[in-house]
Amino acid sequence: MLRKLALGGIRSRFRDYAVLFSGLVIASAVFYMFLALATNTAFLKSNSFIALTSFVFYFGEVLLVIITVVYIVYANTFLMSMRQRDYAMFMMLGAKGRKIAQLIFIETVSVGLLATVVGTGVGIGLTTAAGHLLINLLHAPATHFNPVWGPAVLWTFVFFLGMFVLAAFVNAGKLLKTPVLQLLHADTTPNRLQQKRSVLVLQAIGAIVLLAIGYWAMTQLGTLQLMGIGLALVTIVMGTYLLFNASLVALIAWLKRRRFAARGLHNFTLSQLSFRIRDYTRILAVVAMLFALALGAITVGLGFQAEIPALVNQQAVYDVVTVAPNAATRTQVAKLTGVTATQHYQEKTDRHYVYLDASAVARHPVQLMDYQNGKTVRVKVTAANWEKYADMAAQQLSTFRVPADGDRQFKLVPAARFAQLAGPTRTVTTYQVADFGANYAPIKAIVAAQAKQHGIKSATQSGQKFYSYELVNGMFSGLAFMGFFLGIAFLAMLASTLMFKILSGASYDAKRYLMLQKIGVRPRLLRASVRQEIGALFLFPGLLGVVHVLFGLKMFTGLLRHPYGNLLVPFSIFIVLYVVYYLLTVWLYESIVIHRDVTA
Repeated sequence: MLRKLALGGIRSRFRDYAVLFSGLVIASAVFYMFLALATNTAFLKSNSFIALTSFVFYFGEVLLVIITVVYIVYANTFLMSMRQRDYAMFMMLGAKGRKIAQLIFIETVSVGLLATVVGTGVGIGLTTAAGHLLINLLHAPATHFNPVWGPAVLWTFVFFLGMFVLAAFVNAGKLLKTPVLQLLHADTTPNRLQQKRSVLVLQAIGAIVLLAIGYWAMTQLGTLQLMGIGLALVTIVMGTYLLFNASLVALIAWLKRRRFAARGLHNFTLSQLSFRIRDYTRILAVVAMLFALALGAITVGLGFQAEIPALVNQQAVYDVVTVAPNAATRTQVAKLTGVTATQHYQEKTDRHYVYLDASAVARHPVQLMDYQNGKTVRVKVTAANWEKYADMAAQQLSTFRVPADGDRQFKLVPAARFAQLAGPTRTVTTYQVADFGANYAPIKAIVAAQAKQHGIKSATQSGQKFYSYELVNGMFSGLAFMGFFLGIAFLAMLASTLMFKILSGASYDAKRYLMLQKIGVRPRLLRASVRQEIGALFLFPGLLGVVHVLFGLKMFTGLLRHPYGNLLVPFSIFIVLYVVYYLLTVWLYESIVIHRDVTA
């Protein structure tokens, strides 16, 4: 009987349960995705040269647990709000408290268990898809990366089931102590009384102080080390909540006293915001933190990715060089894209030298990397300054030689003398491309074909830029992989959290919008009210999240040469996605609360 009542309650409010269930699925999926990296110590150690990476993930776990707890508590409150009227009816009809408690336990744990099972499966799927996609895009080795990670599965189930079992006991105890009439009218009662101005001022001051401490701690990681990360974690989370709690209440109260509230449906919109303001402050604080985590992770990931070509370009000028290419090499050369410069040189060899035709060098000076005044610069070498850079050329132009040449030095000779030299002429061609990463596959194939053709057995013999790229990429691509991977995960949870908060109250709000439609309010004004209300819920955490990121990037000044140098791309991409989430949420909310046909 209890099972039938529980299932009947779910069927009767299937749309609301679908919103709740989808939110919990995303929460457990993201939780698994994070743990798939955080608990895999072999992956963290092999893909990061930063000693504090494991500790950063430990603090990240704490932050994610805090965010997920808030999310589950709110989801649990929403679950109870959907069913407490039914429970009250059962109690009025004579149902015993023990039976009601069992019913609550069955519903709460069933929803939690099913969401955790599905969410873990979704998390494994997202981890697999995102992992392989990023590995292919970044050419990251991602050593020891495992999408199906047993400890992550175990701790996801332990955490979520533990939270829902605890929630079931709390729900049952709270409900049985609440008067029946209060249960019947709980969904129409505002959950926050007017706060005193002095309390709001103290909260605002406390928020500013806590955020200032947190931002300062992030700039002093070199001194504070792990204590700085922990201090920033605690103060920024608390400061974010207090800031929203104080500012939103004060802002809504201030706007209601202005002429702004009398225009259109502004007063109705402000009342909508203040009706469940307590839930808004908690959720918006969570959203602001998720916004900062997602945007920060993607920005740092792009920063590490940008370091790879910057460092590699300091090692060599030419992206790839071919010597007397055969058919296999020429086939791969044809696949290069975005070629910005191609230069051809003629060579001959004897027992002592590798001779270069000076006329070709005069037309296209050889480019080398030189260290001058603390900076690496490119220098052009011609016959006029060849002697000055002869030793440097012998080291950096190893790609102009093959193993059969041994350690022969290079020598420039005029075209006439070059023509008189005995032996075959071979052509050396240098290529420079706009994007080395985009040409990774053909360059790798060219290097392999040249190695097979000339018997090159080591990176030292080859001297190709590709091997420098592989070395640097192995150091930084793992960090970029972590940044992008976590950014995707937090972005998914960000969208889920805010959409869940807004859509979960839509069924209650629909009654008020229907009343307005029946008294003649035009749908255009209602849609404007929806856009303004939801826009405010998206705007405030977004702005504070951006501030968090701008201060948080200070933590990476010792790892990235220009942590603030590539903000336009990640910020633009993220803002576009955020706007898409906003428009989708508005569309879904309007489809629930605004009726096309209104009958009296």
